[in-house]
Amino acid sequence: METRTIGSLTVSLVGVGCNNFGGRIDADATQAVVDAALDAGVTLFDTADIYGGTQSEVLLGQALGSRRDKAVIATKFGGPVAEGKGGAKPDYVKEACEASLRRLGTDRIDLYQIHFPDDSTPIEDTLAAMSALVDEGKVREIGCSNFDSSRLDAAAGAPASNTFRSVQNQLSLLDRRQEADTIAACERHGLGILPYFPLASGMLTGKYRRDAEPPAGTRLAGLPAERREKALSDRTFDTVEKLEAFATAHGHTLLELAMSWLAGLPQMASVIAGATRPDQVRDNAAAVGWRLTDDERAEIDALTRR
Repeated sequence: METRTIGSLTVSLVGVGCNNFGGRIDADATQAVVDAALDAGVTLFDTADIYGGTQSEVLLGQALGSRRDKAVIATKFGGPVAEGKGGAKPDYVKEACEASLRRLGTDRIDLYQIHFPDDSTPIEDTLAAMSALVDEGKVREIGCSNFDSSRLDAAAGAPASNTFRSVQNQLSLLDRRQEADTIAACERHGLGILPYFPLASGMLTGKYRRDAEPPAGTRLAGLPAERREKALSDRTFDTVEKLEAFATAHGHTLLELAMSWLAGLPQMASVIAGATRPDQVRDNAAAVGWRLTDDERAEIDALTRR
């Protein structure tokens, strides 16, 4: 497994998104996914305090057990955990970190990320609180999620002993809306990119087919009807089918195209892909070996830009 860096952290180019833990899969299935990931050379596990109703962190910590030092744990705070629990005010940052440490059963968080912007709190106040956690040794590096370039610029200019090292934004071949904005800001400030939903909720794995109901148990099958219809639109399938034909013509799968395209973008640190089964982890880990040429990327641009 190729590795990249996020500040002082060395991470696998493919990471596991743990949003399914404690929600779509139970403790035994979580254990199987974590075991498969470590066996495949995956070291980055990305969770959040709100995933699985706080159970994702618990199950991840239990699944790692004595292998904690083999993993890079990234978690997030700021989402609504309970009534009155959320946001990015300094006192809450410390409280949320302590709660995540307890749930994970560890003495430090490798990458601590603010999950959503909190524009009601000055970013310098949030950064000061997060920096204090680094200075205390409870956190190794800090990052953010769902921040646009203007917010990243503001954070980079804020006085703090530690700065963001990464940003986790939605990005895939089917959702490139934030691509230029995110990459430009990350190049300005030396941030690593952690794309979430890299497979567009499975649309880029080939599991969904036009005019067919989504398979039971899949993420899209569980969406409300209106959102499901939008995700499974003819326009989306037009793009997916073109991408699949392109991949096949070059001797690769749609999954390999989706993962490898992301892996080759500037500032890419690790492609965060969720999984509910060990075989999905193994497939994702093996899917970043296609080194796309400039000409191939230009062809892909023509197929995906709207």
